[in-house]
Amino acid sequence: MDGSMGSKSEAGRGVRGPYRNGVKRRRQIVKAAAVAFGQYGYHGASLRQIADQVGTTNATLIAYFGSKEGLLVAVLEYWREETAPETDVFRGLDYFRSFAFLMRYHAKRRGLIELFLTMSIEAAQEDHPARPLILERQLATITGMAENLRFAVEQRQIHFMSPETMEAEARLMIATLDGLEIQWIQTDDLDLEAMVRRHVDSAITRWTGRSIEEISRETDEWLATHQKDEYLELSDLR
Repeated sequence: MDGSMGSKSEAGRGVRGPYRNGVKRRRQIVKAAAVAFGQYGYHGASLRQIADQVGTTNATLIAYFGSKEGLLVAVLEYWREETAPETDVFRGLDYFRSFAFLMRYHAKRRGLIELFLTMSIEAAQEDHPARPLILERQLATITGMAENLRFAVEQRQIHFMSPETMEAEARLMIATLDGLEIQWIQTDDLDLEAMVRRHVDSAITRWTGRSIEEISRETDEWLATHQKDEYLELSDLR
């Protein structure tokens, strides 16, 4: 920052409007593409469909993103930002209990969850452009869960687990959460948050050897204490 604030402000005013409009337009296109890719898949959705949704042309989409693949990358980055509240502020068993909040957050972003589930299935194809990000997300989630199980062991919150068992528990947890989100997408009467909370309580019961009633009471208290945490309030505003 220097003393020429006046001239910089005048110059800034000359580009701020168009720049802001460009950012807004880009965001509109990404949101429309997220819906299209979620409904029809990457190969099923066309640039023309997406362009029609926002009242523009294929050429405009190419000008913003370079290609259909470039648009998908932008959509996946948007998905990652919008579906990842900071659950890593919690450690050990608290981290797993916070999944109830994560599902509450996801339930407000149904279209993005549809997008993730669709891309996860399509990413089984080795040449699919979403494959690297989906695999990166899976590995990061497994690693994060295993690290929190390791922390829980060190803090004597749960019984000893070998690294192999921790990885297996993480994979089972991911499979259950993703499976419940698929069922939630398919039906209108599934309480996603309650089902995930029930599964997490069952897992903690198994990991600790304590009764489900005792674990459930602890989870009730923990959720009541943390539901107003700042990270949740910020997540709802994204």
